[in-house]
Amino acid sequence: MARLFDLLPDVSFFAKDRHGRFVALNRLGCEFCGVATEADALGKTDRDFFGQRRAAEYARDDAAVIRSGRPIVNRIESAPEREGSPRLVMTTKVPLCDRAGRVVGIAGVTRRLEQVRERPGTVAPLARVIARMHARPDEDRSSREWARIAGMSLSHFDRVFRRMLQTSPRQYFLRVRVEAACRRLAESHDTIAVIALACGFHDHAHFTRSFRRIMGLTPSAYRVAHQSPRPAARRRR
Repeated sequence: MARLFDLLPDVSFFAKDRHGRFVALNRLGCEFCGVATEADALGKTDRDFFGQRRAAEYARDDAAVIRSGRPIVNRIESAPEREGSPRLVMTTKVPLCDRAGRVVGIAGVTRRLEQVRERPGTVAPLARVIARMHARPDEDRSSREWARIAGMSLSHFDRVFRRMLQTSPRQYFLRVRVEAACRRLAESHDTIAVIALACGFHDHAHFTRSFRRIMGLTPSAYRVAHQSPRPAARRRR
């Protein structure tokens, strides 16, 4: 049955055992993991392919499904790509049971949000807000302003946002800003102060604390670990 998902090029299918090890992966799943074939991923976990924070989030959700036996349906989350990607995906995870009814793993499907044509009623407004957050991490907006953009009351917006993304709008936007900073730290040679300001942090200390809490290391350490070295200057003749 897993091979059927190869006929759906916009759907990533995956299955894992109780320890988070991949036991099945279709073509788009391989693309997300950055491997050429399913065999390259079998027996490995999310930590072999994704950043520490993102892999921990996936493992947490897997464990919740295995522990409770209840599926996660249509969860909106960041695409399994490099930090700072503005793309979003919609993920569903269900428990896999043996013949005795014991949960032995999970199976799931993920679709890029822009490819989900028939979206539930609240998804499109949230997608609009999240796209704006990723496009303009430097903006200073309150939850009330985000609710207005979504066309919802503040209480309804906050409730729907927390249910679908498992965090508050404020915390999600903070993570968007940090991930935008990750991308600039890796891809530019701007100073950390310039990057902090461009990503909406007007206080350097606040930027460093937030970055370290979310990414597990300082902005300087992240840059050293992820930035390509400058090309060597050509010797003058």
